[in-house]
Amino acid sequence: MTTDWARARLHVVTGKGGTGKTTVASAIALALASSPAHVLLTEVEGRQGISQTFDVPPLGTEETRIVRLSGGGEVVGLSIDPKAALLEYLQMFYKLGRAGRLLEKFGAIDFATTIAPGVRDVLLIGKIYEANRRRRDGKHKGDAAPVYDGIVLDAPPTGRIGRFLSVNSEVADLARVGPIASQAGSITRLLQSDQTVVHVVTLLEEMPVQETLESIDELRDKGLHPGAVIVNMVREPLLDDVALDQAREGRLHKASIRTQLTEAGVSATPELVDGLLEEARDHAERIDLEREQLALLEATGLPIVQLPALATGVDSGSVRELADLLVPLFVGHEDTDDRVRA
Repeated sequence: MTTDWARARLHVVTGKGGTGKTTVASAIALALASSPAHVLLTEVEGRQGISQTFDVPPLGTEETRIVRLSGGGEVVGLSIDPKAALLEYLQMFYKLGRAGRLLEKFGAIDFATTIAPGVRDVLLIGKIYEANRRRRDGKHKGDAAPVYDGIVLDAPPTGRIGRFLSVNSEVADLARVGPIASQAGSITRLLQSDQTVVHVVTLLEEMPVQETLESIDELRDKGLHPGAVIVNMVREPLLDDVALDQAREGRLHKASIRTQLTEAGVSATPELVDGLLEEARDHAERIDLEREQLALLEATGLPIVQLPALATGVDSGSVRELADLLVPLFVGHEDTDDRVRA
């Protein structure tokens, strides 16, 4: 399967809290690295979710390799700190050097990164922009290959993603000239280009799906490119469609259930049988709700990816399993899995 964004360089991953966006972002980075490729996986919320996912020491402000694949690909991790990003920015554009450290000593850096509206987000995105431009010869322009073949950003949640990604456009409107306006304009062009796609992680529940739909509309309104809708933690129905219909209507055969319980060595009391019938009805209603939510997501016209619930929890091994499912979509191999479809 191919997509319009299969060759995108910057993959932004958002989602409502609790949907597993850090896990999905990590799996996307592994999928991209399998090509093989040199991939940067970044986070901007200071939660150290990446280090916990891969069971490595907490990430700092230096880019650190966290995974090397047998095929030669690797994933480098980075936790972007707005204070360090601002000091780097001041040195890069204004050559402040020691003066920048003095600003930090007197609290000006903390003020800029915590009080001044939008500055924090500008700095966070600016660091990603710099990593995207950086070449293997150490320059930011020229014919040399880029340091990273792809960048994955574990971004803020859906409720804040539109503001986060559009803040540079607002800054460019305020600062008409100078290096701030120039960089803000360049970052906006990158984010609105086909090099950048925004993937939204959700669960098949009403609130996450509603936030997903709203964020997709917001991204489109701001000239950004939604990528895939990634439905996480999907569980297969425990009953086939015929049994689901029977459970929904209370028509499951009690005698058959009693017989199967007895054959399994379980005492088939009336209370137990009635309890199982009630659970079956609840399960059928849950499947109906999930299918309704899935239909709403499919109506967006975006690729839908379903990832299974991990029975053993999230660790580096299970994330690799999810990455294997994502390879066809993000790398373009033809051996697509049934769970990945457009």
